[in-house]
Amino acid sequence: MNATISATQSSMLTEKQMAILQSSGQHIAPTWPLDQMIAVNPFWPMRHQPIEHASAILSTLGDAQLLMPTSYYLQGYQSGEISSSALMKAAQTQGIPLKEAALVAFLQEDTAIANWHNISDLLDNQRDPHKMAWRDEITHQISQFCAAHYQQLRPILGRQDTAHQPDLYQHWLDVTRRDKGLSIILDEPGLQAFFQQLPNTPEQVIAEAIKTLTLSDDLLGHYAHALLLDINGWGSWVAYLRWQGDLYDQPHDDMLALLAIRMAWELVIWRYYQAKDPDTAELLKVLWTREKSQLPHLIRQQQDAQRLLWVWAKAAEMSYQQRLNHTLLTAKPQPAVQTPTLQAAFCIDVRSEVMRRALEAQSDHIQTLGFAGFFGLPLEYQPQASALSRPQLPGLLKPAIRATEAIASDNRPFDSSSVVKTAVGLNKRARWHGWSQAAPSTFSMVESMGWLYAFKMLKKSFFPNSGENPLNRLSHHHKWTLTKEDKLLTLEEKAGLAKGILHAMGLTHFAKTILLVGHGSHTTNNLHAAGLDCGACGGQTGEINVRVLAQLLNDQAVRAELRTSDIDIPDCSRFVAALHNTTTDHISCFDDNVEENVCHWLNAATKKAQRERIAQIDPTLLNANDDKLNKAYLKRSQDWSQVRPEWGLANNAAFIVAPRNWTRQVDLQGRCFLHDYQWQNDTGFNVLELIMTAPMIVTNWINMQYNASVTDPLKYGSGNKVLHNAVGGNIGVFEGNGGDLRIGLSLQSLHNGEKWMHQPQRLAVYIAAPREAIEQITAKHDNVRHLIDNEWLYLLRWDEKGTIERFYQQTWEMQTTAESMCERKQQSNII
Repeated sequence: MNATISATQSSMLTEKQMAILQSSGQHIAPTWPLDQMIAVNPFWPMRHQPIEHASAILSTLGDAQLLMPTSYYLQGYQSGEISSSALMKAAQTQGIPLKEAALVAFLQEDTAIANWHNISDLLDNQRDPHKMAWRDEITHQISQFCAAHYQQLRPILGRQDTAHQPDLYQHWLDVTRRDKGLSIILDEPGLQAFFQQLPNTPEQVIAEAIKTLTLSDDLLGHYAHALLLDINGWGSWVAYLRWQGDLYDQPHDDMLALLAIRMAWELVIWRYYQAKDPDTAELLKVLWTREKSQLPHLIRQQQDAQRLLWVWAKAAEMSYQQRLNHTLLTAKPQPAVQTPTLQAAFCIDVRSEVMRRALEAQSDHIQTLGFAGFFGLPLEYQPQASALSRPQLPGLLKPAIRATEAIASDNRPFDSSSVVKTAVGLNKRARWHGWSQAAPSTFSMVESMGWLYAFKMLKKSFFPNSGENPLNRLSHHHKWTLTKEDKLLTLEEKAGLAKGILHAMGLTHFAKTILLVGHGSHTTNNLHAAGLDCGACGGQTGEINVRVLAQLLNDQAVRAELRTSDIDIPDCSRFVAALHNTTTDHISCFDDNVEENVCHWLNAATKKAQRERIAQIDPTLLNANDDKLNKAYLKRSQDWSQVRPEWGLANNAAFIVAPRNWTRQVDLQGRCFLHDYQWQNDTGFNVLELIMTAPMIVTNWINMQYNASVTDPLKYGSGNKVLHNAVGGNIGVFEGNGGDLRIGLSLQSLHNGEKWMHQPQRLAVYIAAPREAIEQITAKHDNVRHLIDNEWLYLLRWDEKGTIERFYQQTWEMQTTAESMCERKQQSNII
């Protein structure tokens, strides 16, 4: 169904009603498939609203939480994590004239507020507790249908036509009308007959529901949103299909059909009670009328109830910012490395911060840089002898260049037999793994396949293999062909691409060895493995991107062309593609000629990073020697029973866009994204504009995904990893065998069994650039302005004079200065 539906297609819905419904459908954020899993801000479609208003709406309509419970903030206050000064400043900025004692007392009060109830919820409140709840069965039935529909299991759905993709609503109606089990499961005789009465199009069933349930235009949008939040997981999948359709100019929008399915259930049970139980039906009318009339009041109640909770959330964020401000302003800027022996460009990922610091500690002649993990290459990867391709860039962007294994350099025809053989083998393994991946299937495979499979399971336990993602085995190539719209890139295009990347990286002088370090994880038996890889590479490792860029920058013809733009890469300089394994902290170089001293530095950095991270990974190994630590990390990455192989980007809190020498030797605790930037070299501030409109938005997505998976793990998290079952191979997961499609991060990705490993707080973005440049870019881009002015993140300016100030709603507010830091330190010493 096309995204744009005119009212003329249905005489029963007005243009205004159609616009309201389409707007409600836009409130659901997309979720990417498992093999391309990237972090998504689940509140992205509501960025144009102040975060506090969006929170009240979501809490009212879907019982969704953007805030932690009061006990979390009380514990933070009692432990000193939340400072008194930050608390009072937060209260002041929120316009709350309460004293500290009153704010603390609030945390011990009952803050529960009623939320909106759909018709199914109202009936469940009156329902016999021994019967299955309407909400549970509705969610289960729709979810099971969507799983089968989107993985095209025609035999299960009773379709004979396997070539035609049926309309979502009509397909559901066809299946549900045949399903005689619903009446039995719900213990509601005759229920099925009411599905026979439903209209055959989404527009018609919605129009009937609007009339029957007497929904005003003012109420319709909120009601539609509430129903979609009931099936938010599948709504998110439909939003992803819509996102991809829009990205590739192939419109595809099932959101109205999904809403029609959920609304059809409301209509069916309303009519069922009217016919079967007049007393309950009469009570339902009264309850429904009251529910509709009090919705605006419920939203205001939620906003009022959350006001003080937002003070505490802001106090927690400001407490961290106070500590980080102190760290940044009291650190002594290090001299820039003038003649580096080694340069290493890393992804801005927070996990790179630990490794960069570890590598820099090996020598004063090592320079590291932070850059977007796809290294500025808008690639998609298509293996030879395959019609399939996968994106290697952020989900916000559309690939413009295709990378494929190159033909033989001696002009002989490319022998693709090895690639084809590998692909066939992977397809066979994919079918095998598709069966064995589901949680309850392991034992059925042993039963069906015999002791051979049981032996393989034991072999994995005692003799683990590499655990590499099979898809990545096709990417271990040194030579690549780059095409755009099926035409080879010209030398001028290659040089233009290289020039733009070097400029954005700020790389103007070149060491003898320049490492281009992508990153990826290394885990086994992990349906969410892609979520630990590089989000900027579309949930893949950065291997292909760094290999392609190294080839570009080592190409003598490209270098000659770059010299015409005054970019002179010395003949002695060599770019080396490398990969940072974030699970084990090993760095692998894809070049046999790396100098011995570089290898020594990399090995020493691995040991240093491993030792720093072990306190969070396994505190029992704090006193272990280097060899034992390394073996423990390797075992962890290969253990198919390990549910916490690494912490990913947990506890991310800030994004620093500044010269590296300002933060070199500063321990940022693996909590900061780091992007190198020197505004004096950025004529026209084009690079800054790129950073604020791409990496800053990506880091917001990551930050809010982690936050939401903690503040509301039921709606925005994927639950217990041990119970995950893959849906449709790569669509997503169920927790167990039913319920809604689960999105977001698993419990084990965020909680160590005793405490949360991620502290939910909005991202603090520190930018070292002139005020005017930041103001102009913000005014130019709506998305950037919405994030800043509606407080989905904090934007702070940090200058070389030692000043940090916040930009909010077109005004600047001083946060702190280096001088004030020194004064406070002197006063504390006197005391």
